[in-house]
Amino acid sequence: MSDRIVVVGAGHAAGQLVARLRAEGLTGEITLIGDEPMLPYQRPPLSKAYMAGEIGLDRVLLRNQAFYDDNQIELRASTKVARIDRAAATVELDSGEQIEYANLVLATGARARMLKLPGADLDGIHCLRTVADADAIAAGVKRGARVAVVGGGYIGLEVAAVARTAGCEVTILEAMPRLLARTTSEVMANHVADVHQRHGVDIRYDAKVTGFAGDGTVTGVVLEDGTTLAAELVVVGIGVIANDDLAAAAGLAVDDGIVVDAAGVTADPKIWAIGDCTRHPSRLYGRNLRLESVHNAMTQSRVVAANISGKSAIYDEIPWFWTDQYDFKLQSVGLPDAVDETVVRGDPASGTFTVFLLSAGRVVASESVNAMREHMDCRKLAGAQVTVSAELLANPETNLKELL
Repeated sequence: MSDRIVVVGAGHAAGQLVARLRAEGLTGEITLIGDEPMLPYQRPPLSKAYMAGEIGLDRVLLRNQAFYDDNQIELRASTKVARIDRAAATVELDSGEQIEYANLVLATGARARMLKLPGADLDGIHCLRTVADADAIAAGVKRGARVAVVGGGYIGLEVAAVARTAGCEVTILEAMPRLLARTTSEVMANHVADVHQRHGVDIRYDAKVTGFAGDGTVTGVVLEDGTTLAAELVVVGIGVIANDDLAAAAGLAVDDGIVVDAAGVTADPKIWAIGDCTRHPSRLYGRNLRLESVHNAMTQSRVVAANISGKSAIYDEIPWFWTDQYDFKLQSVGLPDAVDETVVRGDPASGTFTVFLLSAGRVVASESVNAMREHMDCRKLAGAQVTVSAELLANPETNLKELL
């Protein structure tokens, strides 16, 4: 029987996993299979420093080739897995080659959701998920270029910030009545919108896109009201879809993501899953979650590496996220479930403040702008679901550590 560990997907979660497997002392064969023609890399910088040209590809890669060579990790780049044969414990590549596994880890990530509209296949229309996507967008980010960003979520806002800083004319088209409708408080969304508008970004709400104009190359975005917004570059940022097709075809449970338990294992004890493609149980929220974050990917990777090596570990952490735009860093923690009270600590006009989101007096989430040290305390408060008065939270003199 093979002792090989096969990892399908070569993104952030997979790169972290194989490193942790070696750190745990496992000496057996490890095969890492990815459909991109490159080493595992970080995705967050793609819409920030990398796209802006502030850092190169070497700073985006998790580790260089020498690490994989020195640790005897076989990397199969530009390779796709066609199917999983659970009975034979093999994966079949698109070439027809079959690889045996003792443990299989699915780190298949997610793919960008695209608009299926007339003209959506025109040149100049992009999503952002890979280095190749970032390179293509960056090539069009030139002073004076008209850029339309479809979607006012984190990715769209980060791209808008980079493009506007580069001197582009930028318009954000958001289908909802405000930005970040699924992820942040209205207070924070208004602050983010104000920052972008002060930098000269045109934000249009309730903007429904019905198609794209152009002959071979995009020249504009067609809106529901009949108007066409001129644009040489369009970036669509309307969310992602979990890559759970391979798992579903193998008969594993999927639910907008591959279903795993707290240890990271699927219904098949030989098959694990990590990262954006997974849906895992959350003790804190009492339901299964699918999270798209680096923290989730890295922590799940450490948990699964420990469990494969014979230890006993579970994933049970509060979610947290961050975004960098212009000169501000927004860090949020927790999920805004059943929020009935919003408390602002500090003055948004100062550029440094925190928003607490409460449910029945308990801190369930927080959002901090340029307040990194305070954010660390907020992570503990939200993780403990602390009950505290709004007056104490709003007072900048309150020591948040003392509320735990």
